[in-house]
Amino acid sequence: MNLLFKLVIAVATMSLSAHAMAQITLYEDDGWRGRTFSVSREVGDLKRYGFNDKASSIIVEKGRWEVCDDAGFGGKCMILQKGNYSSLRSMGMNDRVSSVRPVNPRGHYDNEAPQQTEPAYEYRRRPNEDIFQAQVTSVRAVYGDAEQRCWIERQQVNDASQNNIGAAIVGSILGGVLGHQIGGGTGRDIATAGGAVAGAVIGSNLGGKSGDSYSKDVRRCQTLPNQEPDLWDVTYNFRGYEHHMQTRHAPGATIYVNQRGEPRQ
Repeated sequence: MNLLFKLVIAVATMSLSAHAMAQITLYEDDGWRGRTFSVSREVGDLKRYGFNDKASSIIVEKGRWEVCDDAGFGGKCMILQKGNYSSLRSMGMNDRVSSVRPVNPRGHYDNEAPQQTEPAYEYRRRPNEDIFQAQVTSVRAVYGDAEQRCWIERQQVNDASQNNIGAAIVGSILGGVLGHQIGGGTGRDIATAGGAVAGAVIGSNLGGKSGDSYSKDVRRCQTLPNQEPDLWDVTYNFRGYEHHMQTRHAPGATIYVNQRGEPRQ
């Protein structure tokens, strides 16, 4: 009897120890931004902490957690493994989490969400981290490579070259025949040659006016500079030291940092 009691106590202790190690952090915005709420124990109603229906992203740092859209672990619930969940929209839990609790890390659950292992947002605020303001001293916009934009347009083409050649030949023959009938001897030869030249010119002009016209697709391209910066190089000063960071958004006059001067957003 004493041995059985000791085994029960040992199992319970191990379970409580595993749950105590578990930790989850809820973020108010997508991408681990905004206000945070971090907990390492069961919370049956987030309304008591002002975080009911607020979470849009989650980081499970230890253990496995059940998140539910009703207080008291009711309604729709999902099991989250250790990982970084940048958005709860795909699982239908965005701004709906009302209760959270650690679960058996070795248990099998039908409502387990796919594990997300993408890197967490580097500048996210850590749980219980003190935040300070640092003065921004310079900002530089960084643009990416120029963008080439191409399109296809329809173009009319008048191909009169072949008609010109044919018309010139025909005009030359007719002009030579007519010239041959004028004059005699050397004069006739001169008239024949002149008639051929004149006929060729006239025939070429006439042929050019009656050339075939058709349309074809023409590819055209234009290189355009990027209108929006890819990122911003930011220099700021905190406690007498200069720091640098890169961000996707233009900063204000100050930024938030931790006690070591590391940026936090």
